[in-house]
Amino acid sequence: MPNVKFKDIYHALKDNINNGKYDASMMLPTEMELIDTFSCSRNTVRRAIAELSKDGYVKSVKGKGVIILDSRESIELPIGNLLGLQELKLKKKFTTSVVNFSKLIIDEHLSKKTALKPDTEVYHLHRIRFLDNEPIILDINYFTAEVAKDLTIEIAQKSIYEYLEKDLHTKILASKKIIVVEHATELDKRYLDLGTYDCVVIVKTYAYTDSGKLFEYTESRHRPDKFVFVESSSTRKTE
Repeated sequence: MPNVKFKDIYHALKDNINNGKYDASMMLPTEMELIDTFSCSRNTVRRAIAELSKDGYVKSVKGKGVIILDSRESIELPIGNLLGLQELKLKKKFTTSVVNFSKLIIDEHLSKKTALKPDTEVYHLHRIRFLDNEPIILDINYFTAEVAKDLTIEIAQKSIYEYLEKDLHTKILASKKIIVVEHATELDKRYLDLGTYDCVVIVKTYAYTDSGKLFEYTESRHRPDKFVFVESSSTRKTE
């Protein structure tokens, strides 16, 4: 069989769901139909479906098949993803503007905030994420200069994670995320189209390389009306 990766099938099925080829409440094609369509193994199809289920797109129901779950108008962001915004390949098209790009040294105050060690040199960025020219996320980033070597504004406008993984061959092991709601700051009001909202949803991310080294602290400050954060789980088994 051709070497079809489960991620290729995952993205193809997700695109079909997002583009309306498969409507909510419909069933995905059967395993055998997908095996024939993609000329792959049963295990590859099952891994792709498991990934769709984890991200909240489908649900496997014993004796019935795989049901496509209803979607919302808001943009759904999977809570546990290790990817940057660009790598998520969402239906919506995002663009990025870098409004601050500098280097600084972590002091005691920033160390308490970011968990990065004092005297660490970092790239400090403010990046605005646009959806159809509408500013809806403000990212405040701290990347260690040791890991994000030779980072540039041009790279930051595209994908920092792609640069780390493909160009620098850095393996990203894990991230810890904390989600809080806070009053909007003057920075939020300056860069985001908050309308009547006086709060933002903040996702604080601590990211680690495969050696266990903390290399990133980011505050992604979201407009509260544009996003829902999803985590898919299986039905709890009872005795």
